[in-house]
Amino acid sequence: MRIDFNDLQPVTMPGMNNGTGTMTVSMYNDEKYRIILTRIHAGGSIGTHKQSSGDDMNYILSGTGKAVCDGVEEDLAAGVMHICPKNSEHSIINTGSDDLVMLTIVAAR
Repeated sequence: MRIDFNDLQPVTMPGMNNGTGTMTVSMYNDEKYRIILTRIHAGGSIGTHKQSSGDDMNYILSGTGKAVCDGVEEDLAAGVMHICPKNSEHSIINTGSDDLVMLTIVAAR
């Protein structure tokens, strides 16, 4: 299977799950996978939410941030992957002045 994110229409939205600021996302979604290229703009965040569909795997492409999963904080930077297991609660915060760019993969289980 080949997914070309150049063919997906990016959407800019306010902070997801009651987060702050804005983000731009391009999403592939089917019955097995949700794969999202996300740019959390400076000052933005994804609010705390329960990860109910599967493990949420976030690979950081650029920028800096912080993930909070079940109360545990972890720093994010390019080359780091953060995994929030299914049924955990988490949020992601852009702590830098540039976009926090990440590729998120959620495989249905």
